[in-house]
Amino acid sequence: MSLIPVLEDNYVFVLHGDGPGPAVVVDPAVAPPVIAWLEARGLELAAILHTHHHSDHIGGSPGLLRRWPRAEVIASAADRMRIPLQTRGVAGGDRLTLLGREIQVLAVPGHTSEHIAFFLPPLEGTAAGGARAGGGELFCGDTLFAGGCGRIFEGTPAQMHAALQRLAALPPSTRVWCAHEYTEANLRWAAAQEPGDGAIAERLAAVGTSRAAGQPTIPSTIGAERATNLFLRAATVEALAERRHSKDHWRG
Repeated sequence: MSLIPVLEDNYVFVLHGDGPGPAVVVDPAVAPPVIAWLEARGLELAAILHTHHHSDHIGGSPGLLRRWPRAEVIASAADRMRIPLQTRGVAGGDRLTLLGREIQVLAVPGHTSEHIAFFLPPLEGTAAGGARAGGGELFCGDTLFAGGCGRIFEGTPAQMHAALQRLAALPPSTRVWCAHEYTEANLRWAAAQEPGDGAIAERLAAVGTSRAAGQPTIPSTIGAERATNLFLRAATVEALAERRHSKDHWRG
């Protein structure tokens, strides 16, 4: 699993093996840096996954398909008009297999009306007692951010609250691959709302150190978000709506 920083604060994600071979790209905002990254590693694009229709998540698909015209494009079937290049339409509850990995499609409307997420359950491991090796992987687009959540453009607070609770129910070790580097700003807002919260303060300090060193703060984990994300911690729709309104108008 790798990430490619593009544009001002976007990440494009790549599922791939240890050497040359097939790869899957998630939410390509632009094509040239992704093409260069794949070619430099001898990777062939097998599929593109789209979480939603915004241009900074689908804008790179035409260029990628010119380079790899046989690649699949997998996106919400209900959003075919706004994601027109898709070759396979999916919906919440669907399951597929790519690169030998099971992928579960989760419906997470709120940011957009047909937003979906892709969850890869953990691989079976060989640790003592038959434990699974590592955690799962979540590609959540703009629904859940590290320390935050997406703006509610087309959905409702009730939809966003339900979507976030669905994601919060995933295993704590699940790695969260959200599509923007918003973590520091999100945690600054959270610290201003809950100045006595030691977990938020500690995470904000660690994130500041990472960003000062030019390092990404992604991936996060579901466990970290449960502990420090005020949106994920919102117990009711009303609390979620109040926090989203506060963040939308915060200028700290």
